[in-house]
Amino acid sequence: MSRRAKAKGTSTSWLWSVVWGTTTARAGVLLLGFFVVLALFSPLLRPYSIDQQVGGVYDPPSWAHPLGLDDGGIDMVSLLMEGGRMSLTVGFAAALVAMVVGGGIGVLAGYFGGWVDTVLMRITDYFLVIPSLPLAIVIAAVWGPSLGHLIIVIALLLWTSTARLIRAEVRSVRERVYVKRARALGAGHTRIVLRHVLPQIGPLLVANTVLSVASAIFDESALAFLGLGDPTAVTWGKIIELAFLRTAVSAGAWWAIVPAGLCVALVIVACFWIGQSVEDALNPRLKVAHLSPRTFDVRRGRSEADEVTP
Repeated sequence: MSRRAKAKGTSTSWLWSVVWGTTTARAGVLLLGFFVVLALFSPLLRPYSIDQQVGGVYDPPSWAHPLGLDDGGIDMVSLLMEGGRMSLTVGFAAALVAMVVGGGIGVLAGYFGGWVDTVLMRITDYFLVIPSLPLAIVIAAVWGPSLGHLIIVIALLLWTSTARLIRAEVRSVRERVYVKRARALGAGHTRIVLRHVLPQIGPLLVANTVLSVASAIFDESALAFLGLGDPTAVTWGKIIELAFLRTAVSAGAWWAIVPAGLCVALVIVACFWIGQSVEDALNPRLKVAHLSPRTFDVRRGRSEADEVTP
């Protein structure tokens, strides 16, 4: 077997062990994958059109409509599938923007230090002390309702934690021996960051991005519920908002609210499971925080009988 094939096999087995290393990771991947597949093939898998009235107002669940109908006689299964497609799009896009912005600021601040670190961290601190929800409400109201604006607003709420986390890790990496050796041999800043720093912080950045997807989907649902989302887009938050505005609670139509909230909760849980498992697999030191106190019991060198014996 060639060296390249061996390296490929090793990386494949490593990736397999990360994804399927724990029960929670497997459950998270399968759960999130289920929602992603539904989102990708939503136009093909939807049983009805989201513009087609197929029954009465708030008709209860039946064989033809397992999750009932909304106030407009629209099939809830079709609405949830379309809402998942838009909510996941906003969540992944906002998390990606937050990763690029927060990761870039964290790398610059942690690697160069000095006045660069001071300026960038003070900017980060200013965003941290501003209440997140009022900031999102003001920006969304000023910019107007749009999916693009919603993605930017959510990214503004998420990049600060990423920046501080990556900065701390980069400050540790830049002091390692191989980085100092590369600098002594004349390697430039760009080469050191790309060849030595990014591979070390990559796993942490990926894990944090997966966790950011959960936060982004929650923020999107919250903003849409407050009426600050795109009025023309169907998202899980928009479904919940319209159900509340159109008296689904007083009508007893739980199927117009509970399934959408459950979808949001399940995606958040799946992202948390995956992100936590990736952190534990790629940075074993983080596992210490999850150890039971029993793990730290001191093993006795002598039996109790020996201690009683004078």
